[in-house]
Amino acid sequence: MRVHIRTIHRRGRRRIVGALSAALLCAAGVTALPAAARTPAGPAPADASRAAPAPRLPDGLAKTPPMGFNNWNSTHCRAEFDEDMVKGIADLFLTKGLKDAGYQYVNLDDCWALPERDADGRLVPDPKRFPHGIKAVADYVHAKGLKFGIYTSAGTKTCNEAGFPGGLGHETSDAQQFADWGVDYLKYDNCNNQGVDARQRYRTMRDALKATGRPIVYSICEWGENKPWEWASDVGHLWRTTGDISDSWSSMLDIAKRNLPLAPSAGPGHWNDPDMLEVGNGGMTDTEYRSHFSLWSMMSAPLLIGSDLRKASPETFEILANKDIIALDQDPLGKQATVLTSESGRWTLVKELAGGERAVALFNETDQPRRITTTARDAGLPQAAGYRLRDLWQHRDTHTTGTVSATVPAHGTTVYRIAADEHWADHPPAVETGTDRTPLVEAGTAAGLSSTVRNLGGTPARNLTVTLRAPRGWRAEPTSPATARALPGGRTLTTSWRITAPAGAAPGAYPLPLTADYRSPDGERVTTTLPGTAHVVVPPPSGTAYASELPWLSAANGWGPVERNTSVGERDAGDGRPIGIGGTRFAKGLGVHAASEVGFYTGGRCSAFRARVGIDDESGDHGSAGFEVWADGRRVAASGTVTGTDAAHALSAQIAGAESVRLVVTDGGDGIDYDHADWGDARFSC
Repeated sequence: MRVHIRTIHRRGRRRIVGALSAALLCAAGVTALPAAARTPAGPAPADASRAAPAPRLPDGLAKTPPMGFNNWNSTHCRAEFDEDMVKGIADLFLTKGLKDAGYQYVNLDDCWALPERDADGRLVPDPKRFPHGIKAVADYVHAKGLKFGIYTSAGTKTCNEAGFPGGLGHETSDAQQFADWGVDYLKYDNCNNQGVDARQRYRTMRDALKATGRPIVYSICEWGENKPWEWASDVGHLWRTTGDISDSWSSMLDIAKRNLPLAPSAGPGHWNDPDMLEVGNGGMTDTEYRSHFSLWSMMSAPLLIGSDLRKASPETFEILANKDIIALDQDPLGKQATVLTSESGRWTLVKELAGGERAVALFNETDQPRRITTTARDAGLPQAAGYRLRDLWQHRDTHTTGTVSATVPAHGTTVYRIAADEHWADHPPAVETGTDRTPLVEAGTAAGLSSTVRNLGGTPARNLTVTLRAPRGWRAEPTSPATARALPGGRTLTTSWRITAPAGAAPGAYPLPLTADYRSPDGERVTTTLPGTAHVVVPPPSGTAYASELPWLSAANGWGPVERNTSVGERDAGDGRPIGIGGTRFAKGLGVHAASEVGFYTGGRCSAFRARVGIDDESGDHGSAGFEVWADGRRVAASGTVTGTDAAHALSAQIAGAESVRLVVTDGGDGIDYDHADWGDARFSC
């Protein structure tokens, strides 16, 4: 019997969605479902958004968002996922202080079982991966004072191509097996669901788990396709709101934007889940990972570590174990942050906390430093003479008379905890440091930069010294005053700098932190540092310069790395094919996947950019995307939406005088399935 299988590219694993007949279901050992149950879920009733909220599960579980580990993002189905790894993660929870920071669950994902059930229809652990069985691993985890989680799918098979058995039609026996093994957490995926109504599938497993008598946190992973935030608060303790995350800035950002509007649906025992953490997997910078962790904590998201902690860097552990940030995620009030403002890539998020305090996250989506500002009153605090302001990444208490502000690095997030405090003057004044941009420096040639230091407090910052710390061999010289005996509250010191990279410096990003050192009125010394970078750039050659032959300032891609002269292919570097759009081949160009952005330094030397753009032929007739050209922050050309059925589209832009140019690809407004996008024959005229 032929089975039609369609592969859908999402942000993480490859999903397999099958269409099986009732006869094949029976052959697989699954009782045929009534016709009504096989009908795909239709749209929600028109009055669903106005209906009373569904009741919560009355079991008292997941009063705060679950915290723990899941192996998928770091290991997928590779051989390294095994019993020793899982035990090693449990050990590291203790030795690295993660258990003390609040992490509890050590969870398995797909590929832990054999592809076939036993003669009694029971799941069989893979004896190579788990030679002592699942219960032995769960017992080991429990002996550490931790909890244990497992995975299956609400379908006939799980999501991996190998076709491991899913739970559809086996809910009662699978749930009892999990309970007998000592499972504390179940992630229930959505693959191979045979079109059975989502609410029915997930409720059936809910009832089966409840019948075991064991308290098991129930994670609904149906990718937000049926808006579970509208109906699942009496079904599961958390529900995925999006497709899979991948280890890229664009994926993390897209998922955060989709999850933020769902704040009213979250609360104790019922959480929005924007998927697991990628912190430490290597696809983002530490600044971007801090933003990732900050946003997930502000959104009261489950914090499930997705990196292999056996290989994690000290910086990864520092991010994951930040108790100040974790306290926001685990705040007992359980309020997800809401968006106060969002304008031109500058976001202000506010989270109400137990006891009346507020958390404020200032998030910079853009690729340049940006000043983001609000006030304590706008964040919902009462009028007061002063406020205690705790920076949750620098772990420092200062005070402000009401302004909450920071110059936030590109792709960075500053997070404050704020409270009205009658003893505000006991803390040093908050001082904000900032620069106007990320300088682009040609080796051996001076570039300019302006810095600002603002006193947000009500007492003076005394003996202020501002320092721009350049790499060894560089020069960073102030050309205007960089010190002040006293900077009164509300005042600003602006300093101009001349920056020179040594001749022969290699292209790339170099650290350029700005530091303000000062003393409070009672003599306490305070040092605040704004991380920053300078880019050493190479001017493009005269004539025609192909984009694939130039160094880029930055590159962000929705799936896998940006590729030179090939399509994007899949996750790994170099796995693309010759670029082809509508049957036309291009020897040169860039292969990307929406959402994507690649930046170039043009130094005012180029007049035009041209390319032939479209969806790569490897996507078939699937996919859609929009192509845009931006020059010095201004969009100068756009293709509109192109699809996998379109021929290559000519795109040109005038870029005379621009210092930098960005090539941007959007998802066409319909999600990112198959959006393998090509900049064919992309070239600059310089």
